[in-house]
Amino acid sequence: MKKGNFWALLPIGVFLVLFLGSGILIGDFYVMSALLCFLIALAVAMLQNKKVSFGEKLGTFAKGVGEKNIITMILIFLCAGMFSGAVGSIGGVESTVNFGLSILPPELAVVGLFLIGCFISTAMGTSVGTITAIAPIGYGISVATGISAPLCLAAVVSGAMFGDNLSMVSDTTIAAVSTQGCNMRDKFKRNFFIVLPAAIISCVVFYFITMGEVAEIPEIGGYNFLKIIPYLFVLISAVAGLNVFLVLTGGTVLSLVIGLFLGDSSITMVSMLKGIGSGITSMYDIALISLVVAGVVEIIKANGGIDAIIYLIRKSVKGKRGAQAGIALLVTLVDFFTANNTVAIVISGPIAKDIASEFDVDPRTSASLLDIFGSFAQGVIPYGAQLLAAGSFVFAGLPVQVSPVEIMPFLIYPYLMAISAIIFIAFFSLKKFGKKDKGQKQPEKQEEIVA
Repeated sequence: MKKGNFWALLPIGVFLVLFLGSGILIGDFYVMSALLCFLIALAVAMLQNKKVSFGEKLGTFAKGVGEKNIITMILIFLCAGMFSGAVGSIGGVESTVNFGLSILPPELAVVGLFLIGCFISTAMGTSVGTITAIAPIGYGISVATGISAPLCLAAVVSGAMFGDNLSMVSDTTIAAVSTQGCNMRDKFKRNFFIVLPAAIISCVVFYFITMGEVAEIPEIGGYNFLKIIPYLFVLISAVAGLNVFLVLTGGTVLSLVIGLFLGDSSITMVSMLKGIGSGITSMYDIALISLVVAGVVEIIKANGGIDAIIYLIRKSVKGKRGAQAGIALLVTLVDFFTANNTVAIVISGPIAKDIASEFDVDPRTSASLLDIFGSFAQGVIPYGAQLLAAGSFVFAGLPVQVSPVEIMPFLIYPYLMAISAIIFIAFFSLKKFGKKDKGQKQPEKQEEIVA
């Protein structure tokens, strides 16, 4: 084992100090750009290891940026933005929310909020977008019934984090499977197996907490089922195993066709193209961050930083279970500091891949653990975008403020999701689950298998 060089990890430490420190001092974790923090971390990485010339370091950085999985991830990010913009421009989000509310049984109001959040976030691939759309409805149910507002909003956040973790078009899923080099469908199956018990138990808990309460559902707008079809197409096609680029491109084209077919004067080719452009633009930040992080991590790796982490984990844990626990702890801690689960996965992904390779952990499992614990941490931190969005919105034309700290005790699903994953690591992670992931490269020669 190589002991590596812990000083090579200094750039990540600099990033965390800058990002977390500015958030604490200013009181807002989104004032200082994460990209700016990473650029400063890059400068620190470039100043390390004086034995290597600047030109060689730049070459190492470029090697990380140009890595196949990173480029593929960036392209998927852009395609996901394209799809989200297209379906949003035809009113798909509003129709999906209104349809879910129209079938919501009054006596299962809070359970229904959770389930609607699960569906919408899985279809949209964004937890913050889901919370923004449904939080006012959850608050309205609270006002109408007297059910605790933090409880209703926690049900919304819980459902949003379910989809954030599982959605085929979520940037966290894309980042997890891309960095681990596994198939998206196979990761979904493994991930779903781990979190399904948590989702079922969450429904039961929400039901018993609000048993006997009958909600008067706030007045909702109309919906057009045709506008929901693109989301269903993406979900079904992705689970069926179609190439993710074909799925997202097909969903985008289907959205355009439906938009033109509807004949609505407010939906024109110009408005849809603008929506697609806005969707793609919304992915620029995470795309640039991913590129810079990939380059920084490659320099850290060249300087022995990754070897140092693996050496530490190797000394601290034994076998696959310990390695999986290490991956889970790694992404959780990084997310606590960055308050962005996609960024946390992008940072942790390359390190997790090396750990998984060292301890022979299935890429499907490492990708699932990255996504699960990244979503868990992001869903419970009071300074994250999700709880901030859930606690601040407009209802009936007036601003509403609910403390994220008040919501935290009722976040049933995120807590159970983490517990379910811990149980998986402890009791089920060493069992075989079907065939090898199609994304893994198999040894071509018998000698390699023997070795």
